[in-house]
Amino acid sequence: MLLSHTPTTGKNPDNVDNEAPSSDSEKQQPTNSSVIPYSVFSKSSKRWIVFLIALAGFFSPLSANIYFPSLNYLAQDLNVSLELVNLTITAYLVCQGIVPSIVGDTADTAGRRPVYIAAFVVYLAANIGLALQKSYPALLILRILQSSGSSGTIALAISVVADLAPPHERGQYVGAALSGPNTAPSLGPVLGGVLAERASWRWIFWFLAILSGFCLLSIIAFLPETGRKIVGNGSIQPTGINRNLVSRMARSKNDRPVQEATQPRLRVPNPISCLRLVFQKDTALVLVANAVFYMNYSCMQASLAPLLMNIYGLNALQVGLTYLPYGIACGVASFLVGKVMNHDYKKTAAAVDFTVDKIKGDDLATFPIEKARLRSICEAFSSTSDPPIHLRTRGDRYLQRKSTFPQSMALEE
Repeated sequence: MLLSHTPTTGKNPDNVDNEAPSSDSEKQQPTNSSVIPYSVFSKSSKRWIVFLIALAGFFSPLSANIYFPSLNYLAQDLNVSLELVNLTITAYLVCQGIVPSIVGDTADTAGRRPVYIAAFVVYLAANIGLALQKSYPALLILRILQSSGSSGTIALAISVVADLAPPHERGQYVGAALSGPNTAPSLGPVLGGVLAERASWRWIFWFLAILSGFCLLSIIAFLPETGRKIVGNGSIQPTGINRNLVSRMARSKNDRPVQEATQPRLRVPNPISCLRLVFQKDTALVLVANAVFYMNYSCMQASLAPLLMNIYGLNALQVGLTYLPYGIACGVASFLVGKVMNHDYKKTAAAVDFTVDKIKGDDLATFPIEKARLRSICEAFSSTSDPPIHLRTRGDRYLQRKSTFPQSMALEE
């Protein structure tokens, strides 16, 4: 378990790629002293960090789904129509799509820890306000604030995984980090149903406030800074808010000289910059596919609870239980798909005679990453159906063309 990490001294704090790893027993040691590892965090440390970010990512979809069984109760208590209550869901989802672009840009410059802490402070305050509010305008505004606090955690989780894991093992860590966000949509309605049926809908938000407060304290105490612009591969000691409490306590007991990171220069985040990705053909294809899926999923999730109550006369708890199958499947799939991604990476590397560098990480400019990520999908289609020849030909041409353009690999690094 990772409690802190102590960096080594160095001559050039600005050149994070040339830092030597720490001699701390919790960090990986390269077999050759001249080889700089991709990350100095040990496997147990990485698992602890991934657990924390998976827990943090749990809150965004949890908050979106936890009060579905109580929509009718909310409409009755606030004396508004069900359509107006559904509007709070729409507002939440809109913020869920906008906020990550702001959070991601800020985390790249200020570091992961400060953004995590700020996000959970906002989220905690919004939940307390939601538990106390007594009017529809307050509900709508606080739901927007709640979404603003929690929505960036999933994007942050992917960033942290990219900081920690080299490409050959990144799939497994991504799967583990997304296990929280993938299971929350089904657990949320169950928890919401229990709280709404046994207590009241206000306890839904008190529950979220208590749970998020615990997560905030855990992040402040234990989560290390992983941003590569701040700490490099983890061998540079962060300063200020980028340093966790346990690391500060350990440093006070071991007062040896260390190389400290320079204070990051903050700038106004630019959410428009990420829109450039929309106009890249390969990225746009992935975005559209996921957007269509998530749109249909959100419509189904939001409308399911009122329909089951009105048509079948189910109570809030019974409605919540109907969301469980999806969450169980998502939780299992998160881990399995991560392992499949790592397996496909190794198989593709062997097929093209590419040597996987398990210490420094691979140069994806010389590796056909698209073939690795699409390998199982292509095999599944080829084993279950016979697609038209023009589709197969275009797919083969696309993968062959992408493998010759190093610029297309930038997003994977």
